[in-house]
Amino acid sequence: MFLTLLRSLDLLVLALALPVFLIADLPLLGYIGVALAWLAQRAISAFAARRAAASGDRRAALGVMAGTMVARMWLLGLSVLCVGLIEREAGLAGGIFAAILFTVSFTTLLIVKPLEEAQRS
Repeated sequence: MFLTLLRSLDLLVLALALPVFLIADLPLLGYIGVALAWLAQRAISAFAARRAAASGDRRAALGVMAGTMVARMWLLGLSVLCVGLIEREAGLAGGIFAAILFTVSFTTLLIVKPLEEAQRS
């Protein structure tokens, strides 16, 4: 249960950022653009993880996960770029928000994966 909650910490940060954007009067376009891209990349990640697990071939699974990781980062980066092209301040707010989400997600991944492996052993 704890690991599931920890694995979803980035989604909690995503939800808590909306009031911050509203109170700080930051451009909502930055929030919306990054939030949609973040949710899309999470869905892509879940799909890739299921596909990798179903493949049964370790090399194929690593290839799927690596390929989708690159694609997910491009999706997030391009969303920040598009938002920034529409409104410069929204691009800055969205870029900082995306960096925060990525940092939270990556840090929790580094914590959760070893703990999950230890539970399986």
